[in-house]
Amino acid sequence: MNQNTVNPEDEGKDGCDFENRVVAPEYTPEDAEVENPLRPRRLSEYIGQKKVKENLAVFIEAAKQRKECLDHVLLYGPPGVGKTTLAGIIANELGVNLRVTSGPAVEKPGDLAAILTNLNQGDVLFIDEVHRLSRNVEEIMYPAMEDFAIDIITGKGEMAASYHLPLPHFTLVGATTRAGQISAPLRDRFGVVLRLELYTSQELAQIVMRSAKILNIPIETDGALEIASRSRGTPRVANRLLKRVRDFAQVVSGGTITCEAAKLALDRLEIDELGLDANDRRLLTALIKYYNGGPVGLETLAAAIGEEAITIEDVYEPYLMQIGFLSRTPRGRCATHAAYEHLGFKPPQETAPGQQKFF
Repeated sequence: MNQNTVNPEDEGKDGCDFENRVVAPEYTPEDAEVENPLRPRRLSEYIGQKKVKENLAVFIEAAKQRKECLDHVLLYGPPGVGKTTLAGIIANELGVNLRVTSGPAVEKPGDLAAILTNLNQGDVLFIDEVHRLSRNVEEIMYPAMEDFAIDIITGKGEMAASYHLPLPHFTLVGATTRAGQISAPLRDRFGVVLRLELYTSQELAQIVMRSAKILNIPIETDGALEIASRSRGTPRVANRLLKRVRDFAQVVSGGTITCEAAKLALDRLEIDELGLDANDRRLLTALIKYYNGGPVGLETLAAAIGEEAITIEDVYEPYLMQIGFLSRTPRGRCATHAAYEHLGFKPPQETAPGQQKFF
C-alpha cells in the first residue's frame, strides 16, 4: 500500500493552546516518532476493539469478494484510540492506496475537487476531524459519496460554465471525536458507522508489550500492566508513557522495566494509579477546598486555578467525567464522592430527603 499524505495528521486539530501533558490523548507532533513504527498494518495485529474488528473484517471481506469498494466508513470515539490506524488498516486489507487529509485543511470546494480527481479506482480517502468540514465543501462531498461525481462551475455571469466530472469509485473513511457535530446529511451517507471505545488495562498491557518488543525495550509483564493501568484507557498515552518510563529504567533501574521501575517513573512524573496528573488533581482540589465540592461556574473555576475555561472544558474535564470524579450540572461543576476519597478528603454528609443543600 502506498500512503499519499495530503496534509499532516496534526493539522487542524480541535482544542486550544496549553502545555502538552504526557497523559493528554490528543495527537502532538512528537507522537509521530513513536506511533508511526508502532501502528499495526493488519486487522490481525490490531489489539482491542473486538466488535469493531469483527464487523470490519466481514465488511472488508464481502467487498473483496464482490470486487467492489467498501462502503464509506465513519469512525468516532475519544482521541488516541486508533481511528487513524484503522483507516490505514482498511486500505492495507483492501490492497489500495491511502490518501490522508483533515477537515480544516480542506478550506474550499476546489481543494476537495483536486483531491477527489486525483484518486485511483478503489482508493481510500481518510479525512480526520471530518466534522470540521465547511458547509460549502460538504455540498461537494454529497454527490461525490453517492454518485461518484462532482459538478464544478467555472467563471461568472454569462461566462459561467458547469462541468460534470465523474470520479473513480472510492471509500471515504471519516474520523471524528465529536460525532454529534457532523451534519445529518453527511452522517447519513456513511454506510458503516463504528464507535471505538476506551481500552481495558489488559488490552493496553498487550499493546505496551508489543510496542516494547518493536522498540527493543526490555520489559516485564507486571511493568507493562503498571503502565497500562495509568494510561487513561488510551493506546497513544500508553506508548508515550512507555518512552518516558524507559528513560527512568535505563538510568535508575538497570534498563529493564519492572513493576517497581514503572511505579518509580510514573510517580516521578506525578501520574497516579488512575492516570491523573498534577493538573487534574489541582483542579479537583480547588473545587473541593475552595468551593466545598461545587457547584461552581466554569469561569470561576478557571480563574481559581489560572487556566482558560476552554482548556478545562476540552482538556481536563472529559476524563474526569469518564471516571466519575466530576459532574456537570445546570448550576456548575461538582466533585463527586469518588473524587473526595481519591484525594484523601472527607466526603460531605448526604443531604436528608426533602432538605435543600446550600453551598
